[in-house]
Amino acid sequence: MSQTEMEMSGGPAGMTRRTGTVKRAMWGGLRQQWKLLGLFEIDQQHEFYSLTSMMKEGLSAAVQTTIDNPPPDELSEDDYRLEVTQIHKDFKMETFAGPVFASLRRSLGMTEKEYQHSLSSDGSYLQFISNSKSKADFFLTNDKCFFLKTQNKREVKFLLSNLRIYMEHLEKYPHSLLVKFLGVHRINISHRRKVQTDYRLLFIGIACVMIIIYYLQLCSCLVLPFSQKYFILMQSVFYPDDRINARYDIKGCEVSRWTDPTPEGSQVIVVLKDLNFKGQYITLDQQRPWLLRQVEIDTSFLQRLNVLDYSLLVGHQPLHQDERHQGLSFATLVMRTKKSVITGSSPTHAGMPTVPGVVPEEDSTLLVSEMDGGTESCSVAESRGGSDPGSALSGRTCTEQPAGSVTDSMVLRDFQAQNRRLLPNFKNPLHVIDGPEHRYFVGIIDIFTVYSFKKRMEHWWKRLRHPGQAFSTVSPTSYCLRLCQWVQDHTK
Repeated sequence: MSQTEMEMSGGPAGMTRRTGTVKRAMWGGLRQQWKLLGLFEIDQQHEFYSLTSMMKEGLSAAVQTTIDNPPPDELSEDDYRLEVTQIHKDFKMETFAGPVFASLRRSLGMTEKEYQHSLSSDGSYLQFISNSKSKADFFLTNDKCFFLKTQNKREVKFLLSNLRIYMEHLEKYPHSLLVKFLGVHRINISHRRKVQTDYRLLFIGIACVMIIIYYLQLCSCLVLPFSQKYFILMQSVFYPDDRINARYDIKGCEVSRWTDPTPEGSQVIVVLKDLNFKGQYITLDQQRPWLLRQVEIDTSFLQRLNVLDYSLLVGHQPLHQDERHQGLSFATLVMRTKKSVITGSSPTHAGMPTVPGVVPEEDSTLLVSEMDGGTESCSVAESRGGSDPGSALSGRTCTEQPAGSVTDSMVLRDFQAQNRRLLPNFKNPLHVIDGPEHRYFVGIIDIFTVYSFKKRMEHWWKRLRHPGQAFSTVSPTSYCLRLCQWVQDHTK
């Protein structure tokens, strides 16, 4: 009997072959299932249902504290160091620097009641499974407005230690592309609740299996996986996502920067990468110089923090016909330019609309006369060798340049080359830029990776492993320059 006949007749070789095929099919199916489950509801059968339910309860109480005790107009050092612990039935929730983040939320035009409602609405949280190598868990509020992401202690400590300069950067550049962190928390889960939850699972097995599982569970109680979790809240860059038809995570390099796209017509959310963007452009026309300048400013800030491996998120959707001709006054355009690039601009102004940057029409005359009178000046990125503002990065190191260095005539000449993201009736204005044909959602995320000794060793290893190729682990200066160059090369 031939080997093929033995395999078909169920001989040893055939059994081995079929067993291997079944295993590969099972693992392949599992991998495909996780790959396709990009975003789904966390129902009562989900492994994170208990955790997210406690998050919702704890966050509602934490925000209620800021509703009852609004943050002061001027933050103190104590506000940055403040830690508040609230005790619930089966867990404790700690809130770090609560007044600081409440102040930031206020500057973004959101009320605490709206924020609380979004975090604690009846709808379940959503889990987002990405192709990121991060071990963090990602959740979204049911309305998809806010992201919750688990972080390790080192990352939280890094954020809190740099929170003051982060806030100063956002105050200086209120239209910054940096992701807006809205809260930092730690949840401590009672061991008793964890064991009781697992007891309910034990009852579904037979007696001997129950004993084994119970023994293993008692042993695992020494290190409970969810006994303590740090997590942060962020404004979602891709909101509202109803019509977004493509999402990209850009690092400006090549190695491991491809993701298999979903079939046409698929409803699955997949975040693509650099190599998927090849041959495409972010088409902004007059808005391009502003984007180049703001990316340069923000990455320069991250360079000073000595971080790397952050990502530029880019999403886009086609504009409706009525969105292509926004009726914006001259004063509104100039104010948005000023708020984007003038040193010392503040995101909080008494009497201003809730959407930052929108200028009331009755203030238009005053603003224009102010600009004509020379009391303020604003700048967009200018090239050294010509009149094309888009060539601003040529020959320039990745360092922040002083703003406000051009004349009023330049302001009048270049008033169209500004940030027009702040659309009056839009819920997430801070990450939106409109081009002639598309609306772009842009933000810089994942800013916690410090260029440590470990990362330096990883850099040298990757140089040997990927000679001549661009990989993510490079010095903060190189990373900054490379991402700026990517934006320069992929916008028009």
